[in-house]
Amino acid sequence: MDFGLDETQEALRELAAGLLAKEASQERLEAHERGRAPYDPGLWQALRAAGLTAICVPESAGGAGLGPVEMAVVLREAGARAAPGPLAATLVSTLAASRYGTPDQQSRLNGAAGSTVAIREPGRAPADPPATTAQRKADGWALTGRKCGVAFPDGDVLVTAAEGLFLARLAPAGPPAAATPEGGPAGEGVTTITTPEFCSTGEPAATITFDAAPAERVAGPEAVAGVRLLYTVAVAAQASGVLAGALRLTVEHVRNRRQFGRALAEFQAVTTQVADVYITARALDVALWSGAWRLAEGLPAEEDVVLAGYHTTEAARALYTCQHLHGGLGLDVTYPLHRYFAHAKHLAHLLGGADAQLDLIGALA
Repeated sequence: MDFGLDETQEALRELAAGLLAKEASQERLEAHERGRAPYDPGLWQALRAAGLTAICVPESAGGAGLGPVEMAVVLREAGARAAPGPLAATLVSTLAASRYGTPDQQSRLNGAAGSTVAIREPGRAPADPPATTAQRKADGWALTGRKCGVAFPDGDVLVTAAEGLFLARLAPAGPPAAATPEGGPAGEGVTTITTPEFCSTGEPAATITFDAAPAERVAGPEAVAGVRLLYTVAVAAQASGVLAGALRLTVEHVRNRRQFGRALAEFQAVTTQVADVYITARALDVALWSGAWRLAEGLPAEEDVVLAGYHTTEAARALYTCQHLHGGLGLDVTYPLHRYFAHAKHLAHLLGGADAQLDLIGALA
C-alpha cells in the first residue's frame, strides 16, 4: 500500500489548504466566534465556489465523483484549521448518496446546500443495529425513532434504520421545533421534533425524534454498516488535522518559549512529551489512510476504520499534553489551542469515546 497522495489528491489538498489559509485564518475564526453564528457563511460560500463541497457527488449530478480518500484529504485540511462548518456532514451524506442512492437522490444531495447524516442513537453503542425503524406506507415510508448528535440539522438528512438507509427532511434547529409532512405549523400532524444540543465547538447539533416521519428509501440494511464506516473515516480525518494543527502550535511554542535561560525544547522531558504526541498522530494517520483506501477499493475495511476511530479518541487525550506544554497560555481562549482542544473532544465524543472503540476492536478480534 502506498500512503502517498496521487496527483489529483495532492492538487485537492493544495486547493483546500490554500483556501482555508485565507478563509479560515485566525482573524476570521475569531470574528466568527464573536458573532456566535453556527458557521462562517463566507467560508462556506468559498468552499462551494471551489467545488470542495461537491467532490463526492457523482459527475452525473454535477460533482467530481471522488471517494473516501479524497473526502479524508479535504477534511484533514479543515481539521488542521479547526474550522467549524457543515463540510463533514455534507461530504459524508453526499458520498453515501453517491454509493447507495438513486440518480434523483444524488442530484438532490449535490453539495450545494448542506445535508447531513443521522447515525447515533441515545444509549446505544456505535456498532449496535439501529433501533430506529421504518414502516412501509402506501405513499412511501415512515420513520420512527430517535437520533442524537445530528450535526447541522437543517434540510436533507440520511437516516440509518433497521430496514436500511432513508432520506428525510428536517426543519431548522432552534427552540424545540417541529415539521409536518405538509410543512405546516407545529402541532398539525407533527412527525419530527428537533431538540438542540450543546457542542464544545459551538456548532449546531440536535436530537431528532421521528414519529412516523415521511421518508424515502435509499438502500437496504447492507448500507447501514457502510455509512457508519464513512462517518468514522470523516471524523478520524478531521481529528488527524486537528492534532496536526495542535502539534504545530506546540512545537512552535516550545522552540520559542524560554525558561531558566534555555528554550523549552532543550529539556528532555518536554521533547519526550512532544514525541508522544507525534507518535499518536502517526498512528492515527496510518489507520486513517489505510481505512479510507480500503473503502475506496471496495476491500474489507472494518478493522482499519475501527483502529482509526480508537486513535481519534487518543488524539483527544494527546491534546491534554499539548495544553500542558503551553502552561497557562493553553487555557487562554484568545490563543488558538483552545479551539483545537474543543474540536478534538467533540470528535472523540462523536465516536462514543475510547471504551466504545475498544469494545469494537474486541468484537473484531
